[in-house]
Amino acid sequence: MTDLEVAVPVAAFDPLADAAGGVEDAGEEDGDYVHVRVQQRNGKKSLTTVQGLKQAYDYKKVLKALKKEFCCNGTVVDDPELGQVIQLQGDQRKNVSDFLIKEKLVKKDQIKIHGF
Repeated sequence: MTDLEVAVPVAAFDPLADAAGGVEDAGEEDGDYVHVRVQQRNGKKSLTTVQGLKQAYDYKKVLKALKKEFCCNGTVVDDPELGQVIQLQGDQRKNVSDFLIKEKLVKKDQIKIHGF
């Protein structure tokens, strides 16, 4: 090893860590949010997607409760980039966010509602 080469430990530098917060605040990123979006289909038809729920939850049971509560159809889609995404028929953004808070699946500050 020459004088110019310096051995840097791998754990010493984290390029993705926040400069002010360090590694401890790495959990407070975009991954902690539950995103509720609406997508326009054709005409008056729309589709609501729920993304970012914890993997510990059984998505099929959550979907079954959502479908029964709002009287709509839905499915769980496996996306290679986004993971599992719940899709519901119609614009159910407000209903889904209220349901998730009421059932204590997420906190109010962890929900992001997108669309229109």
